[in-house]
Amino acid sequence: MDLNKIHYLTKHVFLCKTAWGRLPKMHVLGRRYMNFAKPNSQCVEVGTRSPYPKQRLNTESLKAISSVPCRQARAFSMTACIFKSKNHSTDQDSLQEEEDEIDEAEIEELFQQQIPTGVGEEDHHRIFIVHPDVKWGSRKQYLTTAALQMDEAVGLVNTLQNWSVIEKIILSTKTPEKKKIFGKGNFQTLTEKIRATAGVTAVFVNVERLSPSSEKELQEAWGVKVLDRYSLVLHIFRCNARTKEAKLQISLAEIPLLRSRLRNEVENLDQQGGGSRYIMGSGETLYEVQQRLLKERELKIRSALEQLRRKRHLLRSQRKHKDFPIVSIMGYTNCGKTTLIKALTGDAGLQPKDQLFATLDVTVHAGQLPSHMTVLYVDTIGFLSQLPHQLIDSFSATLEDVAHSDLIIHVRDISHPETVNQKVNVLNVLKNLQIPERLFNTIIEVHNKIDLIEGYRTSDPEVISISALKEHGLDVLTEKIEDAVVRSTGKQTMTLVVQLNSPEIAWLYKEATVQAVDDVGDDCTANVKVIISQAAYGRYRKLFRVT
Repeated sequence: MDLNKIHYLTKHVFLCKTAWGRLPKMHVLGRRYMNFAKPNSQCVEVGTRSPYPKQRLNTESLKAISSVPCRQARAFSMTACIFKSKNHSTDQDSLQEEEDEIDEAEIEELFQQQIPTGVGEEDHHRIFIVHPDVKWGSRKQYLTTAALQMDEAVGLVNTLQNWSVIEKIILSTKTPEKKKIFGKGNFQTLTEKIRATAGVTAVFVNVERLSPSSEKELQEAWGVKVLDRYSLVLHIFRCNARTKEAKLQISLAEIPLLRSRLRNEVENLDQQGGGSRYIMGSGETLYEVQQRLLKERELKIRSALEQLRRKRHLLRSQRKHKDFPIVSIMGYTNCGKTTLIKALTGDAGLQPKDQLFATLDVTVHAGQLPSHMTVLYVDTIGFLSQLPHQLIDSFSATLEDVAHSDLIIHVRDISHPETVNQKVNVLNVLKNLQIPERLFNTIIEVHNKIDLIEGYRTSDPEVISISALKEHGLDVLTEKIEDAVVRSTGKQTMTLVVQLNSPEIAWLYKEATVQAVDDVGDDCTANVKVIISQAAYGRYRKLFRVT
């Protein structure tokens, strides 16, 4: 390896044991990066100036650097491709195939590369939950209570395997915008209680998002990791992610978290006199290098998501060409969306789970309406209150399918004590997704889990009441869906006189919904009742010369 290559490497890797000792144990760039950066010798000097104690590059160090595998180098910098062989094929067709096909191993590498520090580093956590009860102002929640919000916080923690709640407290505050959230007296009382509780490994502050400075100050005061709703929900997503798209979207949503923690770590280094210094003559500070690496990672994730978005667009075009109506099932997390789709389609492959965020990916399932019309039911990610818009934005590629639906069904867990608040949150998210007005105005509201409420009644004639688990009320729901789909898609019901000895009847079965066939006599004709779109009817008339 020549000196230019070594200089290139030192622009990306901090090869100094002295500096290594100053960095936090779990660095924001992740274990993979820091293991790669950890040197075998005291320091590397290759004709560049370093602010740290120096030692000439010895033969063993040179061998260690030159033996670094290319795959590992790619984990932290796209510019590290200098280590690739010059004989590597650059055939244009091969490059095009590689660009079109998203490599699963590469996505897994991006997913595992930079896990937000402190969340899930242990196999289990014993959580102390703190819920700030805001008394007034813009942050006060008027459609719920502090006790119900605490119950949801407990549910979030219990969703994670081997995580448990060992203590919880609701504490009033008039200053939620301050770094410490609470007033001096309440904060002192809370700190003493946390420190006196044995076995606490993390504190979950039940707020939407803590600022980096607030998170840092709380961690210093309590001596344990501090989580907010954003970081906790992201970790739940990470544990449940199975597909390439889910992993990419979660990785994208983690970028703001990584950036904020990077700022905290650099502040710590600045206090020690090392954060703002240049790295071995590269002209970049440690902070600038890490910011650039995060930016490169973000661009790579967005590029992969764009490829998946194009594939989704192609699939939507194919479904549209086949004239299948699309019905999106939306709702708050754990309201019974997957259970309803299983009841409507009979799909034995669906396995609903009684847990938050069991579904992270859009899945499509075919079902038939009473008229024998085939529709596609789209199962979507559930929503949650008090989540930053960045998290929803990261899943925009998935939620695009909703905006291209013919109908939206809003499922509500009517047995939940916060059902009204949940409804408001779901509708607000749909508005933020810029759902077309015609689609928003035709949403069918479904009250699920009515079997859990004794003597349940509703006075709203537009609401459909069901129990998806016990399959009660599904007949009324499917009739409502059919009527709404016919209106939204512009399909029409008509009776056609068809020659039975011609390909007409087979074509209609393929391109339309045949409801009934009535034989009218001995002339080989029949009256065929169909539901057909205007486009399909135009093709039928042209193909069979019907006037």
